[in-house]
Amino acid sequence: MVIEFDVPVTGGRLHAYDTGGDGVPVVWHHGTPNLGAPPEPLFAAAERLGLRWVSYDRPGYGGSTPAPGRDFASAARYTAAVADHLGLGRFAVFGHSGGGPHALACAALLPERVFAAVSVSGLAPISAESLDWFAGMASGSEATLRASAAGRTALASHLAAEGETDIGFADVDWAALEGEWGWFGKVVGPAIAAGPAAQIDDDLANAGAWGFDPASITVPVLLMHGDRDRMVPSTHSAWLAGHIPGAQYRHWADEGHVSVLRHAEEALEWLARSA
Repeated sequence: MVIEFDVPVTGGRLHAYDTGGDGVPVVWHHGTPNLGAPPEPLFAAAERLGLRWVSYDRPGYGGSTPAPGRDFASAARYTAAVADHLGLGRFAVFGHSGGGPHALACAALLPERVFAAVSVSGLAPISAESLDWFAGMASGSEATLRASAAGRTALASHLAAEGETDIGFADVDWAALEGEWGWFGKVVGPAIAAGPAAQIDDDLANAGAWGFDPASITVPVLLMHGDRDRMVPSTHSAWLAGHIPGAQYRHWADEGHVSVLRHAEEALEWLARSA
């Protein structure tokens, strides 16, 4: 069972979630566009390992108040607010896709509270030196991120005009979505139905300044990626692995953006050992 509740923050509120219990807390950072409900396909593994899922809708999604102009660094403030509301001390963070950099922000900016971080299928900074940021992206993903880099007006126009595009899912991703990771329909559908405002805020952050330096992270980090990912190419996690001190990098030749989550239980086992 998941408990839903609101957390007051400066200028608004966050709609948050907690699977409850006395397990080690793991804060889930959701992708784009998603609601923030914790990942049901990983509930059984988390329970087996003594972990407890906590999460929240990023501002503008679900029941959370919009906060235009938010960057990845803001996730540290929001996560700390949820943790304080629940009386949590130390916790881990786990982000998928657009949630990856938000998880890394918590690792960088809350080192006294975050004991380990996992980023799956996540982006590197657009300013990353020696990384061809758009190389290997599917046409739809690249077009959206290029529009994001051009600013709010350009992105809003792009999303309003966007038709059927190649977002970069491989056949293994579609197969995963037909299986247990069809759970994404529960969090993507409502996020899209609510309109593009929250996605615009997310994508502007994706193509903007992070608000922290990944090289400043001192807590253990695990990066995971599928080499068939064309939404966010695995070169992004490879770059991060080379710039975050001590980071571990695991990648799979036959996995894509979503299907790589079939290995997420390994990440939870790593978090349990790190606690």
